[in-house]
Amino acid sequence: MRWEGLVEDACRDVPPSREEALALLGLADADTLRLVEAAWRVRQHHHGRQVRVNMLLNAKSGLCPEDCHYCSQSAVSSADIARHGLAALEPMIAAARSAAAAGAARFCVAVSARGASQREVERVAELAQAVKASTPLELCVSMGMIDEGSARVLKRAGVDFYNHNLNTSEAYYGKICTTHTWQDRVRTVRAARAGGLAVCSGVILGMGESDQDLVDMAFALREVGAASIPVNFLIPVAGTPLGDGRTAARLTPWGCLRALSVLRLVNPVAELRASAGREIHLRSLQPLALMVANSLFIGGYLTEGGQEADADWGMLADLGLEPVASRVGKLQAAAAGAGER
Repeated sequence: MRWEGLVEDACRDVPPSREEALALLGLADADTLRLVEAAWRVRQHHHGRQVRVNMLLNAKSGLCPEDCHYCSQSAVSSADIARHGLAALEPMIAAARSAAAAGAARFCVAVSARGASQREVERVAELAQAVKASTPLELCVSMGMIDEGSARVLKRAGVDFYNHNLNTSEAYYGKICTTHTWQDRVRTVRAARAGGLAVCSGVILGMGESDQDLVDMAFALREVGAASIPVNFLIPVAGTPLGDGRTAARLTPWGCLRALSVLRLVNPVAELRASAGREIHLRSLQPLALMVANSLFIGGYLTEGGQEADADWGMLADLGLEPVASRVGKLQAAAAGAGER
């Protein structure tokens, strides 16, 4: 493997070839630390020792008509979760202020839906104005499929990022969802960018995808100009079609590190987040994930908990990583350049 060449290329924002990416995913566990070291050098070049801390609010839970097989909030899920409509404005503002007080740089608001209604867009726009007026937080919103007009409303109100994950490859998408297509997701990502929002779009690993699917995902995220890439590791939730954990069984700590490292080399300038399921699947190797990724959630996920926030802060301190403030403009400009290549 041409290790020095891979690092030098990624430092110039040149990704490996698809064939090289596939070969990296096929490395033996004993050789994976070399890959992590290469990804660390690229991470240092583009992001230094900085890490962005995010906190998430599930502002509308369940009640989604889609059949995404991984999701506890989908129409085909019988999971024992809270189900409620969009939260009132004041509790959401209070949650944002709590996130800022806890040391987060970004507040992420998720609304379970195929696509947000006009009323929901308006309420989230009100939330954005209040958050920007009273905190230094970046704001990311996830509301399902939107058009460019709704994206512009959110942008004007102060939203920085729009989250809409591609989740898996185009070839595999029909295996995990039938009520919308992979192209529907790409259209939403493009509409968000056209409306002026930076794009947060990522993947879920452990749904039965192949290494080739992961390579396709990595390059698709580069092509759509994702400025922020959350990497989720499937948490099997009882009551969902993937709840038996069979597909997630192939996720090993070293395999997760190979996936993160390949995503870093293909998307060197993007913010890469070690996201949901890292505690379950990376286990004692979690700190190595933050040598590759430069972002994480603290305080739990949409319907599942994570490790205690104190443990996350301690891990960052032990690694000598530095929580940072907003640099959304820089991320958005870098991703726009990558998406045009």
